[in-house]
Amino acid sequence: MKLATYKDGSRDGQLVVVSRDLASAHYATGIATKLQQALDDWNFVSPQLQDLYTTLNSGKARHVFPFDPALCMAPLPRAYQWADGSAYLNHVELVRKARNAEVPESFYSDPLMYQGGSDDFLGPCDDARFADEAWGIDFEAEVAVITGDVAMGTPAESALEGVRLLMLANDWSLRHLIPTELAKGFGFFQSKPATAFSPVAVTPDELGDAWQGGRVHLTLQSSWNGRKVGMCEAGPEMTFHFGQLMAHIAKTRNVRAGSIVGSGTASNKDWSKGYSCIAEKRAIETIESGAPATEFMKFGDTIRIEMKGRDGLSVFGAIEQKVAGAQ
Repeated sequence: MKLATYKDGSRDGQLVVVSRDLASAHYATGIATKLQQALDDWNFVSPQLQDLYTTLNSGKARHVFPFDPALCMAPLPRAYQWADGSAYLNHVELVRKARNAEVPESFYSDPLMYQGGSDDFLGPCDDARFADEAWGIDFEAEVAVITGDVAMGTPAESALEGVRLLMLANDWSLRHLIPTELAKGFGFFQSKPATAFSPVAVTPDELGDAWQGGRVHLTLQSSWNGRKVGMCEAGPEMTFHFGQLMAHIAKTRNVRAGSIVGSGTASNKDWSKGYSCIAEKRAIETIESGAPATEFMKFGDTIRIEMKGRDGLSVFGAIEQKVAGAQ
């Protein structure tokens, strides 16, 4: 099934069920008003949501309205946890090669991960506002999952059973703030502002055989200012699958329902596939010619991130954002 959260003036919005073709929707009132409610009691609530989804797709739902992504908050507007991995090691290799740095061997066996802010996410069509263009504004196209409860010490394959929903993410980065933050030895903070998510979150069964081994085997498309810059395959080169990322978090703690786990920037060794963040494009330019040529984003720039199924239809809807100055 496909779920979204409509803006209603509150912090957590109103849960809606969305048709498979993303054309229509129906409020989930009477089943659950917020997505976190459904996640907290998933085994009881999700079958009821599934019934409504089936009715909606059959054309028999009574109070249907046209689905509008512009009215959406993030599917989970605020979460108990947002942990973002860097599961595509080709991305790590490129960025490090551009600055003549080796990739430590441990990176190939132990996932990289940071914990970002989860109290304030952006909706898929919300402007991304920043105080200064000089901060090095960069998009990052990713896949993410929303989890159920995963107990501490759960192994990777069992952790996969905790995937409740999948969605897309734009994990904004402020590249020129990163070096000084990392130099402190304590990780990202101000360089990682609010993340945006796709209009719709979907259950794994919606992906069919594209959901294999904890990876989404579809193409992640990124268009910057209307020009397609990325057509990266999200599945084959994801070094650590979502079960491994979730198990990494659960090594020392319980993971609770409503946690969001990101894949990190999707990346392919075949450079003709393009890029899912500008930093990677600049790394390639540095490797090829000794210096980056592509500038970071400016106020007024737009980014569109989308993934289409094997039927050619949008799976999650599109993240469509404009970069703007602070209000």
